[in-house]
Amino acid sequence: MHNPQLVDPFGRRITYLRLSVTDRCDFRCTYCMGEDMVFAPRAQILSLEELYAVADAFIGLGVRRIRITGGEPLVRKNLLSLLARLGRRDELEDLAITTNGSQLAELAPQLRAAGVARLNISLDSLRRERFAAFTRRDRLEQVLAGIDAARAAGFRRIKLNTVVQKGRNDDEVLDLLEFAMARGLDISFIEEMPLGDISSHSRQATFCSSDEVRERIAQRHALVRSNRATGGPSRYWQVVGSATQVGFISPHSHNFCGDCNRVRVTAEGKLVLCLGHDHALDLKALIRRYPGDRERLRGALLDALRLKPERHHFANDEQVQVVRFMSMTGG
Repeated sequence: MHNPQLVDPFGRRITYLRLSVTDRCDFRCTYCMGEDMVFAPRAQILSLEELYAVADAFIGLGVRRIRITGGEPLVRKNLLSLLARLGRRDELEDLAITTNGSQLAELAPQLRAAGVARLNISLDSLRRERFAAFTRRDRLEQVLAGIDAARAAGFRRIKLNTVVQKGRNDDEVLDLLEFAMARGLDISFIEEMPLGDISSHSRQATFCSSDEVRERIAQRHALVRSNRATGGPSRYWQVVGSATQVGFISPHSHNFCGDCNRVRVTAEGKLVLCLGHDHALDLKALIRRYPGDRERLRGALLDALRLKPERHHFANDEQVQVVRFMSMTGG
């Protein structure tokens, strides 16, 4: 029996889905959302059953990695039931979550038991006042406790994600790396993406390239290129003499589109084919008009892939090229 696969016009096979389960979050990170966010009415958010239907369709078309995102996915009510269903799918090679860490002290063991193999935890500063400025919430200790709980729960890999901004936290690059090294964690340093109109800082003034971060690390730690591939946009380097790998996500300085193998589905059911473009397919309308019609949904996904662009065109300036905030898209 012929089993169609998700292949875009440039020959890239889509094997990785980032599935947002909520646009809500208990933090208000300055690069991710506005302070006074208006969240989508709950009726506009995909139900857990609808989210599973979307994931099931993608799995049937060859997706082997799913990352659950938000907003903050762990504030989604009854999320564990969805994770447990996905965790039972033998076709999946990897079920992961991106989280701010605030709920991990309580939920880490349950996530691992549900089948989640990997965690990405956002951590932009180890200094309480600075953390509070980034997140607009004074909860650094809560996140650090969550990281400890995650380590104890036995996930296959835990990675920290740090958005580096010049003059705001670039002086903590080594501290954050050594925090990760001391705990056997990986870490990715991320160039800020121009998503959503922000007022908290000038993106141009705070831009810090991956090359600058790597040079700062090299002053104290030797790095060698790693052949590790996770299916995400990180380019990895191994810290010599350590188990820690350092990733660099460089949408500005080192375009990573050539081997893009992923798409995103927002909490409202929009299929986003590229972070750097605003066009999207409304899967929710299809699912609600034709509930349970798996073939129609699969056909819509195959058709949509014909529109996936070759690359984004992020520029390092103040122009907002994509109006939606990262919290609306899913990390």
